[in-house]
Amino acid sequence: MEMNARHHPDSWVPTGLEFLQTLLGQCRKVSFVVRLWDGSSWSPPGAAEPCFTVVLKHPGALRRMFWPPNHLTLGQAYIFDDFDIEGDLFASFDFADELLGLRLDLADKLRLSRLLRRLPGRNNADSQHQPIRLRGRRHAPERDARAVTYHYNLSNDFFRLWLDERMIYSCAYFTCADQSLAAAQEQKLDYLCRKLRLRPGERLLDIGCGWGGLILHAAQNYGVDATGITLSAPQAQWARERISQAGMEQRCRVEVMDYRQLQAAQGYDKIVSVGMCEHVGAKKLSEYFSQAFRLLRPRGVFLNHGIAVHSHHPPPGGPSFIDRYVFPDGELLPIATTLNTAEGCGFEVRDLENLREHYALTLRHWVRNLESRHAEAVRLTNELTYRIWRIYMAGSAHGFASGSLNLYQALLAKAEGGDSGLPLTRSDWYR
Repeated sequence: MEMNARHHPDSWVPTGLEFLQTLLGQCRKVSFVVRLWDGSSWSPPGAAEPCFTVVLKHPGALRRMFWPPNHLTLGQAYIFDDFDIEGDLFASFDFADELLGLRLDLADKLRLSRLLRRLPGRNNADSQHQPIRLRGRRHAPERDARAVTYHYNLSNDFFRLWLDERMIYSCAYFTCADQSLAAAQEQKLDYLCRKLRLRPGERLLDIGCGWGGLILHAAQNYGVDATGITLSAPQAQWARERISQAGMEQRCRVEVMDYRQLQAAQGYDKIVSVGMCEHVGAKKLSEYFSQAFRLLRPRGVFLNHGIAVHSHHPPPGGPSFIDRYVFPDGELLPIATTLNTAEGCGFEVRDLENLREHYALTLRHWVRNLESRHAEAVRLTNELTYRIWRIYMAGSAHGFASGSLNLYQALLAKAEGGDSGLPLTRSDWYR
């Protein structure tokens, strides 16, 4: 911390309080309290019982949080422990939305800027964790492999702390809000299989199969011949061990491979991709759907399950915390863009379902699980990694709950001469 020796930490309290009153005095969306580094507290006038407390760790915390004012700056200040959140972490994102959406006049902006400059400057904490710096052409196979493994190769043991036993790292499917995560994930796997209308002996391809939970479920319960591909070698190793333990090696396999490398002369009856298209990128989306179309047999279906942004609520401009620290090169697109591209590659859109509320519930389970295993997570990684994943998943839960993020399952058919091969109703999905 850069701190003038003539200043005692308490000497910055009046400046901090003036900044808080100027910036936050009109915030009313959610009640909160701010605890300063000297132990004193501040809250907006007339505020109700607080949902959470913002804990400022040192006199420079406010400058770290708000200079420059964007999501990345706030996220970095949190992960580097300049401030903390005590209480309802999820409610704090309503506060963050209100905060970053404030419309301040020029006089207040100048006043806030002047107050921030009075506070201590930055230290070198950022040097303790340098996010990956990707080189080469964006979404080239080699660069995609580095981006994906940066996220998924963190540690199988780390993911085991907070995922369900099957290691399903995607949106679960709940029948009620208080259902267990394990039950909801098993229901999701079966729901995908029913939407695909899997039959014994069919060939199934899972693009971006993760730890292999879906292909193993499909092979065991629907009698298909299932192949999964992933760019993560630790994921593949885990999946192969689970497949071997289940005695399913003859009907279930996982390969470390980019989807663009697939060569299948026989083709596949059904294709599924869960949470992978977010890594494809807008410029490669046509190549992605064209490859799936080529690999799919006539009258087959492709179920594409992925996150989309709301077309009228695009993410804020500027640097992104998620891109910098979680999913480098990830791109979220409006569903209209995805479906338009799929149709342009020959697919017929047969069904579309938004499961965003289910993903909000899933992420809340993951955050609670991670928080309950805090010490183990730090032992396996470090405190910084724990804080990155805690804030990333809590923020994502807020995005799905508020509607700025959506989770779509799109069922796409490869019709032959107008014959889709599909039944007239969806009744078999809900047996």
